[in-house]
Amino acid sequence: MYSKTYSAAVHGIEGQIVNVEADVCDGLPLFAMVGYLGAEVKEAKERVKIALKNFGYRLPPKHITINLSPADMRKEGTAFDLSIAIAILAALGVIPDEELNRTLFMGELSLDGKICPVNGILPVVYKAREEGFKKCIVPKANANEGAVVEGIDVYGAETLLEIVDDLNHKKKIPLTVVDTKKLFMQNQKDKDYNFEDVIGQENLKRAVEVSVSGMHHLLIIGPPGVGKTMIAKRIPSIMPELSFEESMDITKVYSISGLLKKEAYLVNKRPFRAPHHTVTATALIGGGIHPRPGEVSLATGGVLFLDELAEYSKNTVELLRQPLEDKRITITRLQGTYEYPANFMLVGAMNPCKCGYYPDRNRCHCSENEVRRYLEKLSGPLIDRMDMCAEAVLIEYDKLDGKQTMESSDVIRKRVKKARKIQLERYKKEAVYFNGALTPDLVKKYCQIKKEGQDMIASFFTDKPLSARAYHKLLKVARTIADLDESEGIQTKHLAESIFYRMNDKKYWD
Repeated sequence: MYSKTYSAAVHGIEGQIVNVEADVCDGLPLFAMVGYLGAEVKEAKERVKIALKNFGYRLPPKHITINLSPADMRKEGTAFDLSIAIAILAALGVIPDEELNRTLFMGELSLDGKICPVNGILPVVYKAREEGFKKCIVPKANANEGAVVEGIDVYGAETLLEIVDDLNHKKKIPLTVVDTKKLFMQNQKDKDYNFEDVIGQENLKRAVEVSVSGMHHLLIIGPPGVGKTMIAKRIPSIMPELSFEESMDITKVYSISGLLKKEAYLVNKRPFRAPHHTVTATALIGGGIHPRPGEVSLATGGVLFLDELAEYSKNTVELLRQPLEDKRITITRLQGTYEYPANFMLVGAMNPCKCGYYPDRNRCHCSENEVRRYLEKLSGPLIDRMDMCAEAVLIEYDKLDGKQTMESSDVIRKRVKKARKIQLERYKKEAVYFNGALTPDLVKKYCQIKKEGQDMIASFFTDKPLSARAYHKLLKVARTIADLDESEGIQTKHLAESIFYRMNDKKYWD
């Protein structure tokens, strides 16, 4: 007999429906599986046979053939076990196949018939809804994650027996229901980090506010112990709250990476990723034998913070150049091409030299060559891609008593949200949402400056030549400063501040 069930694979961050066909006929006893299978899928044969035996049904001595299609797409992982087992049982007449054409199955089988959780449930349920499936049966541990998607029924099962009883109409599996909106609204704000804890560093805090308002990449440079990392950790606290659509897109990435917590199956806070400087290229960018998202994708919608930037492997950090421009990562392998999002705000922090105190010659004893070698760990093209550079300075003693009242994150966030709202209104007919994402054509359209502004930039160019990319970034930052000032046009004071943020990197790398 022949039967057909449906499962799914994850390709990039999207689900891909997989047809699981089973044919059971007379002939030499054989269990064959075909369909461009990875090692884990080939091993499903043994897991399914023993799980069925321990569940109480021993396979008859028949010729069993399993086909997973489309045959030109490589199948990886253990999520096909459940669908294969159901297809075999339907082909043997143990369960009816009347509902199988509108149900998607995903799950790994243990040898005793229990259903183990798998990664990537969220994008798979999304795809199932798009393809018109009525329900999905998934591991109970993944049920809440799948139930976040509205418009399709999701059922969580613990054992294969539960599913057989459900399909035979003996005992129904309870429908998993999640109040997605309530879950999304819970604990959005980070109470652990607040800018009111930061003493001094007013210029740096202003630079952070500008960078967040326009999603500009920021480099912080200064001596050790002055608060570079402390301020960077508080950046998400002044970023606008995630929209529900953004939350779902980010949750997809975390779902396929297996990083969703059982009690928190929806990402409702801006990501803040801070990989150690020993991170490998694959861990940072993504990829591997079985491609997975890297830190740049996990930081999508939030902040990728690289502390001690000059200590990272040069070959590794240089890989950021392409995603900083394209906002996505494309990984090509023999079995296919995978695309992951990389729309993050990069924040780097570093010391100006090996000892950390340059240009204070009272404390720094590095030679000019040593300083140059340290700074040259970062290439010109990478520095050119940073929109802004801000200095962190030593805090004066009389400010360290903690008696001053500092501005809170909520106050700064209100100004950031107001600037973002102005940008959303301005670009409602464009394919961008904030100034940092403007293309050269859009810069020309929305970042026009008057004659005195042009003269100011021309004077700066004469003294400190810039690339075309840096010129556009200078204008985009000026546009953001004007938005914070609620100014319709870019004034000379906005350009002056933008030039100041560009002069900081020139100070060290020229």
